[in-house]
Amino acid sequence: MDVYEAVRSRQSVRGFLDRPVPPDVLRTVLSAAMQAPSGGNLQPWHVYVLSGAKLRDLKARVRRRVASGDPGDPPPVPPYPLPLPVCYAERLEDMGARRYEAVGVARGDRPAQARVRAGNWECWGAATALFCYVNEGMLPPQWMDAGMFLQSVMVLLRAEGMDSCPQIAWAEYHQTVAEVIEPPGDLALACGMSLGYADPAVPRPVMPRAQLTDVVTFVADAALGART
Repeated sequence: MDVYEAVRSRQSVRGFLDRPVPPDVLRTVLSAAMQAPSGGNLQPWHVYVLSGAKLRDLKARVRRRVASGDPGDPPPVPPYPLPLPVCYAERLEDMGARRYEAVGVARGDRPAQARVRAGNWECWGAATALFCYVNEGMLPPQWMDAGMFLQSVMVLLRAEGMDSCPQIAWAEYHQTVAEVIEPPGDLALACGMSLGYADPAVPRPVMPRAQLTDVVTFVADAALGART
């Protein structure tokens, strides 16, 4: 697959077939993703891949917590700053509206939205998931490095005909994830990621992106629309 097509076709898929990712393919993807850039070549990401009985155990543990009304654990890092600037708050609201509308959930139907959101901790049906950690003492630049590694993983999965869904929602139950994975105590869970083969029967709402002119300013070259 052309690299541009891999980037353009990447979506956060919320519906997978119960089909494990072949281990040799996943090793190939993760090995190639290790070429992602990182400041000082720290490579600050620590990744755990779960499938089979281990992943089923994790899903069951979190399922019990969700069913009991357990609100989860204090997140290692807040997912968003509060308050969000207006333009970002509008994008977040639009994303939620599109996502729930695609599966027939009405705006304001909180119980139905909660049931849909609980799909996060079922990995949206995926039989393989990875969990990305960083050391607790790392700073925002190192978290950015981990993000570049994860983006590389997602694009390479597209090249292999697979899809993914990065999920910071897993951080809401990071203590349960740690019970199953047993990572060193100085690691903080950045996010989980469901990955595998998309279920074609599950709708995928289109998520619009900002216009280039909204986020990019060409300063030096007038031919490219430079600021004057």
